[in-house]
Amino acid sequence: MKIPIYQVDAFSSRIFSGNPAAVCLLDGWMEERLLQSIAAENNLSETAFLVANGKGYALRWFTPKTEVALCGHATLASAHVLFNTQKWRRETIPFQTRKSGVLKVTRKGDLLEMDFPPRPPHEMDPPWNLKDALGVAPRHVLASEEDLLVVLDSEKTVRETQPDLIALAQLPFRGIIVTARGDQSDFVSRFFAPRVGVPEDPVTGSAHCVLIPYWSRRLEKKDLYAVQVSRRGGELFCKEAGDRVRISGKAVLYMEGTLFL
Repeated sequence: MKIPIYQVDAFSSRIFSGNPAAVCLLDGWMEERLLQSIAAENNLSETAFLVANGKGYALRWFTPKTEVALCGHATLASAHVLFNTQKWRRETIPFQTRKSGVLKVTRKGDLLEMDFPPRPPHEMDPPWNLKDALGVAPRHVLASEEDLLVVLDSEKTVRETQPDLIALAQLPFRGIIVTARGDQSDFVSRFFAPRVGVPEDPVTGSAHCVLIPYWSRRLEKKDLYAVQVSRRGGELFCKEAGDRVRISGKAVLYMEGTLFL
C-alpha cells in the first residue's frame, strides 16, 4: 500500500519555523493501531489523516501517543495541502471530525482562516503542585475542558519559563497553556503537553480556542494578534465571533513523499 504524505510548517510563511505537521491522504480508514503507529513513526506533535467523503474530508489527528479531539495546526496544514497540491477549487473546505463537529477552513488571500468552537475557560483553584511544576508563580489559573490556562505577569516570564515536564505530565490535563500580555502583540503563549507525548508544542491552534475568549474579554476587543513564543515561534490572527472563534495563519510545504505499508 502506498500513502501520500506531506509535511507542512503551519502558522508561518517560512520553513524551519511555525509548527510542523504531517498530512496523510487515505483512500479509506485503516485500523486505529496502524494510524497510531504512523503518527509515532513520524514523531511530530501531530499527524493528520484525511479521507474524502463527497462534501469535503473526514479528518482525524494523532500525536505520537494518542488520538486527540481537536488540533489547529494540523488542520491548517491539511487545508494547505488540499488547496495547493490537490487543487481544491472552492474557497472553503469542510472537515468532518469525530468530536469537534464540522470545521471549516477558508482561503482569504495568503491566509487560511479556521472556524472553530470556542472553549472559554473558568477560574479554578491552582493544583497544589502547579507552582513547583512551572517554576513560576501564576497570576490567574483557569481551566477549559482538557487544558489548564495559566496567566503570568509578562511576556518575558512566559519566554523564560522552564517547567518540570515530568511534574506537568502528572496534572490531569491534556496540556498546560501559559500566557501573558504581549510586548508587540495582544498576547503571547506557550503550550506544554507531555501527558500526550508533546513536551512543548511550537504553535497550537486548539489552545487559542481557550485563549481567544479569555483575552477578548480581558482586552475588550474582538480582533487579536497573537504570537506563540516557542523556540520555533509562530503568529496567529484571531477573532472572537460569538459562538465561534476564527484563527488565521499561513503555512508552507516542507516535504512530500510516499509511505510504503
